[in-house]
Amino acid sequence: MTRANYDGVVICAPVTIPYRRYSTNSAHWWIGRALRELARQSGIRHQDFDGLSVSSFTVGPDTAIGLTQHFGLSPRWLDHIALGGASGIVALRRAARAVQAGDAEFVACVAGDTNHVDSFRKTLANFSRFAQDAVYPYGSGGANASFALITKNYMNSYGAKREDFGKICVAQRENARAVPHALMKGKLTLDDYMAARPIADPVHLFDCVMPCAGAEAFLVCREDAARSLGLDHVRVLATIERHNAFPQDLMQVRGGWAQDVDELWAMAGVKPDAVDLLETYDDYPVIVMMQMEDLGFCRKGEGADFVRAHTFTTDGSFPHNTSGGQLSVGQAGAAGGYLGLVEAMRQLIGNPLGHAVSDAKIAAVSGFGMINYDRGLATGAAVLAGAQ
Repeated sequence: MTRANYDGVVICAPVTIPYRRYSTNSAHWWIGRALRELARQSGIRHQDFDGLSVSSFTVGPDTAIGLTQHFGLSPRWLDHIALGGASGIVALRRAARAVQAGDAEFVACVAGDTNHVDSFRKTLANFSRFAQDAVYPYGSGGANASFALITKNYMNSYGAKREDFGKICVAQRENARAVPHALMKGKLTLDDYMAARPIADPVHLFDCVMPCAGAEAFLVCREDAARSLGLDHVRVLATIERHNAFPQDLMQVRGGWAQDVDELWAMAGVKPDAVDLLETYDDYPVIVMMQMEDLGFCRKGEGADFVRAHTFTTDGSFPHNTSGGQLSVGQAGAAGGYLGLVEAMRQLIGNPLGHAVSDAKIAAVSGFGMINYDRGLATGAAVLAGAQ
């Protein structure tokens, strides 16, 4: 089956509500501010958003439908996407098809979460029935333990070393130092990384994201509508989405990207070597390395060699997570799944929050979410291009 492309659909008005380590405000407060800023940037009244896509772990008991009343919206197209780090890509895919089909003209895609003192504990406790039944009773709880398992297996399988993961983290911190709202802007050296306290062997402190509060958003519409509003915009060349890929693998060493990567680049009409910057989901550096492999930038098992051969700052040989990624900006819940997408948009329209990638024309963005003990279940990716 050959899928239709996304001709005529664009994304615009990238929004970030600056993050906070902790917040007494609700997720509704964060999402509402993102919607208000989206309306301001786009020049569209929020009542005229006729499509709404929401992602949040902490907005409960509400879902997207409850927020329509909170915010005075009356959309004709509505979605609530609870896929964690894959939420941004999936929101883009579904909103783009709705705009293409004429089901909505302006779709506001927004993700936001709060972080009270006990928010992360509550989210973890109610994350999945699988974890409650099969993992927690044995004393293993949360992503740190799961990614320790995945990281150790990957290192044993392919020869990656802690120094390789450290190189990714150090470069992302360097990128984040120029981003005003990044929560971690102090210089990080490889020596700092290697000496950090262990969390769950082989995962150490700087391998782990820091939960925080924040929100991200963007607008999906037709290109002619964006031009009529005078909005800088980005074209959608291709997307893929896959869930519970490769269930036969005893331990995750690849994600759904590997299953659909050929379709991604065929639809985009470019090859990986045409990409000017890559934004990966980065809750832990091992999954960054997997994405580099599965998206075709190197072969499976060659991620460590690829990292050793490149530099990843905005002025490096392979600009990657140019805002600093979640590992330095912070992980604002489901908004973490939007962070790379919004950053890629800013780079392609020439208005980044930090340093710009020189002459950026094409970006790849990938998402990963819903970790269940030994694997993440949701994956997605997109290829974006600047306006012609």
